[in-house]
Formats: sequence, structure tokens, C-alpha cells
Amino acid sequence: MGNFFPRWTNWLPLQIAIAVVMIGAGTTVGLTYYFTPKYTKVGYEPTQPVPFSHKIHVGEVGLDCRICHSFVEVSAHANVPTNQTCYNCHGPDRGQIKKDSEKLAMVREAEKTGVTIQWTKVHKAPDYVYFNHSAHVNRGVSCQSCHGQVNEMEVVRHAEPQSMSWCLDCHRAPEKKLRPLEQITNLTYKPGDLDRTAFYAKLGFKGAQLEESVARATKQYGVNVTQEEVGLQIKDHWRIAPSESCTTCHR
Repeated sequence: MGNFFPRWTNWLPLQIAIAVVMIGAGTTVGLTYYFTPKYTKVGYEPTQPVPFSHKIHVGEVGLDCRICHSFVEVSAHANVPTNQTCYNCHGPDRGQIKKDSEKLAMVREAEKTGVTIQWTKVHKAPDYVYFNHSAHVNRGVSCQSCHGQVNEMEVVRHAEPQSMSWCLDCHRAPEKKLRPLEQITNLTYKPGDLDRTAFYAKLGFKGAQLEESVARATKQYGVNVTQEEVGLQIKDHWRIAPSESCTTCHR
């Protein structure tokens, strides 16, 4: 009786085994890469053309983020500062702040020539992702939530993964991140530092309603204001209900 299967099928088990090994290896390599900080750029800390210390300007001097990133409250994009922004403080004809520093030579040269300083972008969303800074900032999401403790960074780095799952975690429980609007750029903010009565008054509570709300919150959360309390109150006040649909970011 002749062979039922053709001769080439003798190699089929070996070919299947090799294919399984290669697919498994490829899957392992892919998952290893896409689930590591390298993929999400956590820790990325590029050298800028002009050395700018956020630790000094924000942490020590106390500059507000919006002095340099002036469009963050009204625009989808957070702009980088123009040459003029730097020159207003460090220009030799504007003041005495490090006006002759060699580190700021490019700033002075840019003012003369009009050539824009090419800052290296640290945070960049993919082209297929839509993110609106103003929508988040105007509803209580702080700069620190996405960019980390910039006030402690000599060189700004990628502090959070900013991946899809990371964004969804916040959309599913925004109360963990929300804070009063006046505290958005306060990078040393702590909920426990808030005055509970003043916080509820700014939410619109008045008279007996204010006293009752403060008393109830004190009984529920304790003497000090907590993040859960702040987040839930702001979430309810602004009726914040972030979408978890794909079309929220992928438009």
C-alpha cells in the first residue's frame, strides 16, 4: 500500500515547531518592549539648547507654570516659551538677572537675530491621539498629575508613562487627581492644607448649607481635608464624567 501522505509532510511537524517558537519569541520580545519604561519614555531627559533649571525657577524662585506656558488654560497645546519670555528676565537691557551668563548667550543671540531657540520636546502625544490641555486644567487636573514634580527637576524628564491605560485609570476615577482650580499650578499642594470651610464656600455652599456640609465632611473624613473628599466634591460640582470611549482620544 502506498503512502497516504506526500513526502513533504514529513517535515511538517518540524516546520510547525519552528513557527511556534518564532511566534512565541516575537510575542515575548514585543510584550517586553511595549510594557517597559523605555516604550513609554519614562525617565527620558533630553539636553536642552539652553540649560533651564525648573528646580530653580519653579521650586526656589516660585514662578508660576503659566508665565512660560502661557496658553495652557485656553489652548489644546501647552506652548513652549518664546525667546522674548526668557529675554524679558535675562536681557542685558531688561534687568540684572544673569545678564552676562555664558549659559544664556543663545538667548541674547536669538534676540539679535530673531532666530527661534529650538527647544527639545519632552512630552509629545502621538499624532493619532487628541489631548486638550485646557479641558483638563480648567476642571481641576494639575500640571503635576501628568508631568510630575517639575519643581524638583533640574532637567525636566518624562515622569509618567502617559499610556492609554494610564489615561484610562484617571478617566475611571478622576477624583483621585482633581484639585481646586487655584491650586492647579501649585506643585507642592496637599489636600490637608486646605481650609474646609473656604473650600466648600468656593463650591457655592452658603449659610446653613455650608455649616451642615462642613460638619458632615468633618465627621466623615476627619479634621483634615482629604483627596477623596476634594475630588468627589469637585467631580460632583462640575459634573465631571470623563468618557472611556475610544473616540474620546482617537478622532
